Amino acid sequence: MMLRHKASAVDFEVMQMKQAVTTDDILNARTIIRKYLNRTPLYSYTGLSQLLGCQAFVKHENHQPVGAFKVRGGLNLVSRLSKDERRRGVITASTGNHGQSIAYAARTFGVKARVVVPRGNNPDKVKAIERLGAEVIFEGKDFDESREYVERVSQENGLRYVHSANEPHLIAGVGTIGLEILEDLPDVDVVLVPVGGGSGASGISTAIKSAKPDVQIIGVQSEEAPAAFLSWREGKPVASEVMRTFAEGLATRVGFSMTVQMMKRNLTDFILVSDDEIRQAMRLLLEHTHNVAEGAGAASLAGAIKIRDKLSGKHVVMILSGGNVTLDTLRHVLSV
Repeated sequence: MMLRHKASAVDFEVMQMKQAVTTDDILNARTIIRKYLNRTPLYSYTGLSQLLGCQAFVKHENHQPVGAFKVRGGLNLVSRLSKDERRRGVITASTGNHGQSIAYAARTFGVKARVVVPRGNNPDKVKAIERLGAEVIFEGKDFDESREYVERVSQENGLRYVHSANEPHLIAGVGTIGLEILEDLPDVDVVLVPVGGGSGASGISTAIKSAKPDVQIIGVQSEEAPAAFLSWREGKPVASEVMRTFAEGLATRVGFSMTVQMMKRNLTDFILVSDDEIRQAMRLLLEHTHNVAEGAGAASLAGAIKIRDKLSGKHVVMILSGGNVTLDTLRHVLSV
């Protein structure tokens, strides 16, 4: 059942925090985003509720036109570029969803976009970026090498570099997810958010904690790529020697300063799950919701299963952040 809009139940102006992104920024982002995107549904599923022993809800960001939540941030950021930045164009690094977001937004506002992806990147996501009109450049063995390349060449070519995490407009854009959750489920108790670079967790937690500080916001990352978790624990960006996860949206080698700061302030907890637990969650989401989730998108359910004893009787929202999984990966997940 889809919960109805209840905007009057929440005061988004209370307890605004002094930080890189505020609730005002998120509210302003929503005025842009609602012109181009429909709000995504929040559904409660009986099977998942029984599995977790709580009232379980899924926030379906996989229903976005690019199949993932990041398009909210892309539209907000590109809409605010100066005339000179629009003329020069933008460049970014991505394994897929962020790149699609920037490509979609750039096409919407008539801006030239270049997206640098790792060699051997998910071919479906590469094709999706290209179909949206962006130029794809292959450079680096992983996301962080692609990002480092972009940081070197962006100034040389006079392009607006769009960082995948340290961008207030991106964070404010994806923070609108938090506004929608509060409007549709004012009595939410727990929100579980997949974490890669941390923009989603930062924006969503800012929106929700500003209005309802008692809501628990829990980040979830793969133990095969724990850089954001380690950074959150240390309170500063740190690098991880491990990055082997199949879940591209969770695969970063280092934490990022802006999102680490915001997550340290706002997250109640941060947990790691195994890649096998993520694969199990992908199967369960397909079984109980009939939705295909990519690895990152299923991480929130994997996290909920891991801490289900702590969720008993609560209203729990899991962010299904994206559904962009290759057929080969999906076949492998379902064959186990």
